[in-house]
Amino acid sequence: MKIRIRLALLFTALVAALLLVFSLAIYVSNARDREAQYYERLRQQAITKADLLLDAKVQPSVLQLIYKNSLNALPQEEVAIYDTVFHLLYHDAVYIDRVKETRGMIDSIVRLKEIHFYTNDLQAIGFLYRYGGKDYVITAAAKDIDGLAKLRDLRIALIVGFIAAIVLTLVAGALFSRQALQPVTQMVDKVEEITASNLDLRIQIGKRKDEIAELAITFNRMLDRLESSFDAQKQFVSNISHELRTPLAAIIGELEIAAAKERTNTQYQEMTLLVLEDARRLARLSNDLLDLAKASYDQTEIAFKKMRVDELLLETRQEAVKANPDYRITILFEREPDTDDLISVNGNSYLLKVAFTNLMENGCKFSADHQVTVAISFHGKNIILRFSDTGIGIPPEDIENIFTPFYRGANKNYTEGNGIGLSLTDKIIRLHHGSLTVSSRVGEGTTFTVELPHL
Repeated sequence: MKIRIRLALLFTALVAALLLVFSLAIYVSNARDREAQYYERLRQQAITKADLLLDAKVQPSVLQLIYKNSLNALPQEEVAIYDTVFHLLYHDAVYIDRVKETRGMIDSIVRLKEIHFYTNDLQAIGFLYRYGGKDYVITAAAKDIDGLAKLRDLRIALIVGFIAAIVLTLVAGALFSRQALQPVTQMVDKVEEITASNLDLRIQIGKRKDEIAELAITFNRMLDRLESSFDAQKQFVSNISHELRTPLAAIIGELEIAAAKERTNTQYQEMTLLVLEDARRLARLSNDLLDLAKASYDQTEIAFKKMRVDELLLETRQEAVKANPDYRITILFEREPDTDDLISVNGNSYLLKVAFTNLMENGCKFSADHQVTVAISFHGKNIILRFSDTGIGIPPEDIENIFTPFYRGANKNYTEGNGIGLSLTDKIIRLHHGSLTVSSRVGEGTTFTVELPHL
């Protein structure tokens, strides 16, 4: 069911409920007022007859004849007057006697002073009336034909009005919901035009400041992220193609040369070493790409556990020095922690080791003495790690791009690389809710600062 129809039905149901409660309240109130007024009218008519009988001493037969021909008599009226010991003093129509008074009824009226009840379709009242120092019991019954007819007309009017109001509300609700959701319809039409080839299109917001405008703004922001992601993906694929093409072309060229004619063992050995070096470059590139993909996963898909950062740094240092014996990596504490939690994080050990390895190797590669110092400190809720070297430094124009995948700055001729390491490190640190910053001076060295929240 469409939202437009659902809104119209919900709006109609709400109005219907309110109208039903309002109509019932009116009907019940009118019914009670009619009943109370008619009881009072029965009482007055009965008292008038009692006064004529007891005060004016009018004969019962004459009184019956007067009220039988009276225009003011109530329809189907029946009044009876008894003393308190159940002796009948007067009755409008003894031969009919619709009320059928009993001794028990008379005793109840004497005890309660007044009772109201219905007998068949007649509305009846019984009350104690005192005259001349004596108590009398009077009963009166009649049918409120006019009042019931008016009540019936009111009921019909309320039912017809209720149905008409519901129909009008349903129509108005449909028109209103259609008008209210018109911007959503326009948004849907606009969204259907957006494809992967025209992600630059956006939903027009206009001057609206309601929830639909917020939805449009949110959707446009999502399109911005998608467009940025698509552009980054295209650039990523282009860079991968370029990075893969170079070593593959070198391998193919060297093998073609080797296959062109007979070579000496020394020449074959030299070509094998060249091919092996290119193959290693491909292996490093593949590993970096796999790590970059893993660092881009949803955090919920990566296993995190508690670990000490200093122990992780020592393991990383050991592996880096084992792979590059000429590297010198020094780890020191700027402040001694009081508890393990101050230098412990909730993280993924493999990814953090990849990030720390990249920072250590970067410092060593771009330093003439192949030395880097890792300082461990903490402040507030964060662990602070500083990876410092005294190498060639990074030019200011390159610093803003060093975390871009496959970007190689002015130092690309100093040592080989594929431009993935720092972008991968930045992703890993951000995945652990931390931050990575850099400060550098050309010819003096570079410091990468990592901040990670501790436990």
